[in-house]
Amino acid sequence: MRSPRPLSPVERLDWLRLTRTESVGPITFHRLMERFGTPAAALEALPDLARRGGRDRPLNIVPRAMAERELVALERMGARLLCWCEPDYPAQLAAIEDAPPALTVLGDPARLSRPSVAIVGARNASLTGRKLAAMIARDLAEAGISVVSGLARGIDTAAHEAALHRCTVAALAGGVDVIYPPENAELHRRIADQGALVAESPPGTEPQARHFPRRNRLISGLSRGVLVVEAALKSGSLITARLALEQGRDLFAVPGSPLDPRAQGCNRLLKEGAVLVETAEDILAYLGQQGLAAFNAPPPGAGPAPPPADPGEKEIEAARPQVTLCLSPTPVHIDEIVRDCQLSAAVVLTILLELELAGRLHRHPGGRVSLA
Repeated sequence: MRSPRPLSPVERLDWLRLTRTESVGPITFHRLMERFGTPAAALEALPDLARRGGRDRPLNIVPRAMAERELVALERMGARLLCWCEPDYPAQLAAIEDAPPALTVLGDPARLSRPSVAIVGARNASLTGRKLAAMIARDLAEAGISVVSGLARGIDTAAHEAALHRCTVAALAGGVDVIYPPENAELHRRIADQGALVAESPPGTEPQARHFPRRNRLISGLSRGVLVVEAALKSGSLITARLALEQGRDLFAVPGSPLDPRAQGCNRLLKEGAVLVETAEDILAYLGQQGLAAFNAPPPGAGPAPPPADPGEKEIEAARPQVTLCLSPTPVHIDEIVRDCQLSAAVVLTILLELELAGRLHRHPGGRVSLA
């Protein structure tokens, strides 16, 4: 359970070092903190945990000097590091299972905690799609709702520009200081001045294809609901839609012509139960019954699970071959491993933690894992 508290300068440095350490993803970070209590204790335990997981080379733990340089760089650009345990970290995002341990924010961090709805869609959006996204974003902003998107071409850009006069938040795949796409340089600057830019990657990180699904979970995680305006059947917007459902968010979609490939993804979402949207009023009527204050209230019991009892080393050694045998390159849910092996969740989670630190395990959305 998250109990917000400020970090001391030393704790903040260790927190950042643990966040940036090789093979420590968000879920593993939270498991380590649950088990060891402080980032310093977790950093000390990492080499032995990785060795037990089968790692045959030293774990690349971020040096203190490198973390210090990142904090200095953030201060120089006027950005701020928000850690998961701190009061200013947005509660809605903190409630998801794989919440980023640390966020870089350029702009006003308070913007991240406003009642928010995400608007996403095609990069090659039609003129009608861009106009509709802008109209809905503007009306949501006028109603006091912050508009979250990904600063991409097309629908994202239209939504940000229309909501900028009130409040908009852009989640980035690279560093918070890296402008992508280049033509959005002025919009990037204006959002930093009037809203907020947020990133999980260190400053200076150039966005790569593998970064965008992680960015998409920030878009949905910061929002009470996600609206999709134009999306092909295989698109990043549908990844965001899937993540929204896994996070317990509401899903909205704008219908379109069956003859337009850019509408096929939205039409499929509507068939699967998404709320049909034509105007901002449709979203406000659906979400606003409990008032705007309820928009960003985290779901009860959400967030990283409480730590199970720490199993003994002999128990773990005996169970490791059995758990490893259940894994393959095909993702499988952790609950299935627990049931199939007839082991305690504590034993399975510990073994998976060691395997990930050894670089032998990949984690996937929805509590699934696979062999690297």
